[in-house]
Amino acid sequence: MAVTGAAGGIGEAISQRLLEEGARVYSLDFRPAAIGHSLVVDVTDKGSIDAAVTTIVEAEGQVDGVVAAAGVVENDVAAEDMALEIWDRTLGVNLRGVFITCQAFGTQMLRQGHGSIVNISSMSGNHVVNVPQNQCAYNASKAGVTALTKSLASEWAGRGVRVNAIAPGYVATPLLSQKKHQFEQWLGNTPQNRMGDPAEIASAAAFLLSDEAAYFCGSELLVDGGYSLR
Repeated sequence: MAVTGAAGGIGEAISQRLLEEGARVYSLDFRPAAIGHSLVVDVTDKGSIDAAVTTIVEAEGQVDGVVAAAGVVENDVAAEDMALEIWDRTLGVNLRGVFITCQAFGTQMLRQGHGSIVNISSMSGNHVVNVPQNQCAYNASKAGVTALTKSLASEWAGRGVRVNAIAPGYVATPLLSQKKHQFEQWLGNTPQNRMGDPAEIASAAAFLLSDEAAYFCGSELLVDGGYSLR
C-alpha cells in the first residue's frame, strides 16, 4: 500500500491504520515520514512519482492500493486579491498531484489487472462553501478531485481498478491548528459539535481499499460530522 502526504495529518493516520492491519506501507511525502517505508517525493513531479512506483514494484512485485492524501490549503484570501501563484500552487498539489499519483499507480494496477485507489477530496469541493474563510482555490481543486475520481472510475472499473474518494469535513490536523480563531464558528455549524479525528478518516480509507468495498466504484464518502446538513 502507498499513501501520499503521509508525513502528517490524515495521510499519516491512514499509513498508521494500514500498518496496524498488516499491510506493507510506503509513506510518500516531500519530507521523510515516520511510518512505514518512507519515500521522499514531489507529487507535482511525474518523474518523482513514477520512480516511487518503480521502487515499490521492485520490492513488492505489485501495488494493491494507493491513497492520494497530499494537499495544501491557503485560505482567508479573497478571490479578487488572490495571487495567481496561490491558485497555481493549490491546484498543482491538490489536483495535478492527485492526477499524477492516480496515473502512475493506476497504470501499474491496470497491468496487474487489479488495484484500489482512494483520493482525499473534501466536503469543500461539492457539498459546501466554507465560512468564514475565503478559499476558492482549495474548493475548486477539491471539486476537481471528485470529478477526476468519477472519471477514472468509469475508465478503469472494467479492467479491475477501483477508484473512490473520501470527502472529510473539519479534521483536527496541524493544517487547521493555525485557524483556532475560527473553530467556534466551524463547530457551531457541525451537528456533532466537534472536529473529526484523522483516525476516523483512516477508517474510511481502510474500508475503501479493502475487498469489503468491492462494489464501490466512483463513490465519494462524506465524513463531516453532519456539517453539510446545515
